[in-house]
Amino acid sequence: MEITWLGHSCFRLKSKQVTVVTDPCSPDTGYALGKVSAQIVTVSHAHPGHSYVEGVSDNPKVIKGPGEYEISDIITLGLTTFHDNEHGAVRGKNTVYLMDIDDVMICHLGDLGHTLTAEQVAKLETVDVLLVPVGGGSTIDATQAAETVRRLEPKIVIPMHFKTEALKRDLATEERFLKEMGVKDIVPLTKLNITKANLPQSLQVTLLSYK
Repeated sequence: MEITWLGHSCFRLKSKQVTVVTDPCSPDTGYALGKVSAQIVTVSHAHPGHSYVEGVSDNPKVIKGPGEYEISDIITLGLTTFHDNEHGAVRGKNTVYLMDIDDVMICHLGDLGHTLTAEQVAKLETVDVLLVPVGGGSTIDATQAAETVRRLEPKIVIPMHFKTEALKRDLATEERFLKEMGVKDIVPLTKLNITKANLPQSLQVTLLSYK
């Protein structure tokens, strides 16, 4: 599987046969999707910065909300969470997705706004690659993100939803999260290629560059 970060919480996940795009971001975020196509799009919540489905070509199947889905050999589990720490009273609901792509379990936390419950952790315990928001504001912050990583114990963690030169919103950068994880002098990658066989034995923090 090839993982490319398209900005904000949007990733392109290319398997041997299928391409998945997560939380496609609208141009008003400051990010430009460019020409991106996919067979599957996941949407964690209805905010334009996470649900710009019209920006993805090839007439993709759209997954939005909790449930179990099987599309083009990609098995996806959507779990209900919240966009805030008050059971959705402030910003509503958020869907976390756990996807089986080429036998690699990849979890996209969307705009998770709270620490996960023990029940939610149990349902996500098979995760190999975790895509986690770290910028705070409308999501968990760097400290909460690091705690989430420790509880889920993925093989690879990739931060998302943080401040960059392109982003128009006022979020924290990735630096505090990297510090929380004890990572220094990390070099961003343009993309990450992984298989079940080459997953690291111990936790690896990977920073992807915008396009």
